[in-house]
Amino acid sequence: MTLLNNILPEIRRSKLKTLLKRDQIVRVLEAHNGLSGIIANNARVEGQTNEVPVQREFDAIWESSLTDSASKGHPDIEVISFDSRLQSINEILAVTHKPMIVDGDTGGDANSFEYMVTKLERAGVSAVIIEDKVFPKRNSLESGVQQILQEPEVFAQKIHRGKSVQISDDFMVIARLESLIAGESVDDAIYRVQIYLEAGADGVMIHSKEKDPAQIMEFAKRYHEITKKISCKKTLVCVPTTYNTLTEDELCAAGFRIVIYANHLLRSANKAMEETARTILLNQRSFETDPICSPVREIFKTVGFLDVKEKDKLDENSKNIPIIIPAAGEDPLLSSILNGKPKSMLKIAGKTLLDWQVNTLNKNNLTNITVITGYKSSQMKAEGTTFQENKNYKGGSELHSLMKARKKMLKGFIMIYSDILFEDHIMAEILTSQEDIILVVDNTMQYHAPEANKVQDFVISKNKHQPTRRKISFSGENIISKIGSKLNSETATHEFIGLAKFTKTGSEQLIQSYEDCVKNYHGKFQEADDINQLKFTDLIQEMIDRGYIVNFLEIHKGWLEIHRAEDIDLANHFLSNS
Repeated sequence: MTLLNNILPEIRRSKLKTLLKRDQIVRVLEAHNGLSGIIANNARVEGQTNEVPVQREFDAIWESSLTDSASKGHPDIEVISFDSRLQSINEILAVTHKPMIVDGDTGGDANSFEYMVTKLERAGVSAVIIEDKVFPKRNSLESGVQQILQEPEVFAQKIHRGKSVQISDDFMVIARLESLIAGESVDDAIYRVQIYLEAGADGVMIHSKEKDPAQIMEFAKRYHEITKKISCKKTLVCVPTTYNTLTEDELCAAGFRIVIYANHLLRSANKAMEETARTILLNQRSFETDPICSPVREIFKTVGFLDVKEKDKLDENSKNIPIIIPAAGEDPLLSSILNGKPKSMLKIAGKTLLDWQVNTLNKNNLTNITVITGYKSSQMKAEGTTFQENKNYKGGSELHSLMKARKKMLKGFIMIYSDILFEDHIMAEILTSQEDIILVVDNTMQYHAPEANKVQDFVISKNKHQPTRRKISFSGENIISKIGSKLNSETATHEFIGLAKFTKTGSEQLIQSYEDCVKNYHGKFQEADDINQLKFTDLIQEMIDRGYIVNFLEIHKGWLEIHRAEDIDLANHFLSNS
């Protein structure tokens, strides 16, 4: 909700200097309009390292001349007026609460820069960075363009004039050194920086378009020697757009206090928009663009469209979300035990398997339960459930039975395989999940070898743990890369237990993908020998291959699949004592 980002200008303005008092990097991300501002403001990853919680987010927002100009369809040559820039700045400030650093280009002449400082300070901006090139500048990253530097004394006077008109002590004027961009040496940059610091600059940004960070690192070392010598400790800023292999830890160790990711949101948006436009032209429809587009509902949510957001929240978190249990098939492995009964009617510790499932659901206030029947349909019984028959259950799989209840899926649903038992807390956890598609997976196989002679739905997570990497497991990385019973168990990270939740958006994606597959494909498909035998996991893998995000909720034990006689004995043992 963007209204929650309201903040007074004077409080926002002081935040950057407060951040700089910490002994760590200030991480800054570019924004060029209100929407990208919200994304930069709210982006966050959470996880843990050595059982200690870890959270990362951006500390401040960079309002870039390049991305502001480009988003308006113009080159970065100071052709966009400052008033137009100020409109973009205010659009971002209106929907964010983090401090903002503005790219002031050259600042114009000294008189223009005074007005710029006054207007930015009044708006609540924390800092402006101006570069020591003559007006009108050319973008620093363009190759083959002559970069003309301003005389350092003239630029220093501009800094002095800007500092003289600011009212608060919180506002910062940072000098951007373009010596390396113009092909000059580190010596030239060091010469200039001393003049700019003496003129009152609150910090220095060194810029380079080289992939090799050697000059940047040399400057940082000499900069700190100079500032120590003249007893003038001022903030050092970098923009690692080209030398982007350096980590924040490495930059911090070199003495940089602010790291700006200066154009990445616009660049990524540009690439995605080009791909979307080409995809529509190639296919003469927009269906194929869905995996690379955010759902409209997500945009509504991001920009605070309250009515839609609240409605979505009810859809996704409803405690009476529809439950669909595909239970149509016959189980030949347990035929001698079942004696002609459907598997769901198997008695375990005095109750049927289906009754145990219904009991778990009811404990979580879930009563909208639909069971898809088929084999011995007339024998299926359970209080508080609706039965729907799949008369053609022999000609398909559990997926085809599931799709018989399509009308129940429209606002989101939970699917449960008919042969699993699970602890109450697992259902409680999946109800709180926010992802559009989430499958419950067990990580037990990471500690024990898979059971022999047992068909399992293996899962490979997108970010499989690599011991050589830093041991931080971010919760935002719970994405499935592969799923299927024919995967190599040695490379699998989890097992799918047969429990999945879909929001309204996730349901739409599932149904559309299913209908497209059965309409347009024939023969072998994913792991199925024939499209008519397409299983739930086959469809999920197809959706992953098409670009949809499928998340997982990780558990460790707490569930049981009734697949063999020994499973029944185990279930009787545990449930009799519960």
